[in-house]
Amino acid sequence: MNANQIVNMIMRRFMRKAINKGVDLSIDGAAAVARKAKGGDAAEPQHQPDAAARKAQARQARQAKQAIRAARRLGRM
Repeated sequence: MNANQIVNMIMRRFMRKAINKGVDLSIDGAAAVARKAKGGDAAEPQHQPDAAARKAQARQARQAKQAIRAARRLGRM
């Protein structure tokens, strides 16, 4: 394995982490905009959701991230 391959491997790892962090932040930002548009304050929600609602929101967030990653993978092909 030559130095170029090693450098490329390391750069891909850092870029993957940076892109995933950006995707996570954009999903959170979109959720905040949606909450604000519905009339709630984006910084302070009106009520605390119960455990089932939080679990459902977490599941939706995971599914959205997976869909975005899958779309990115398909775009490379």
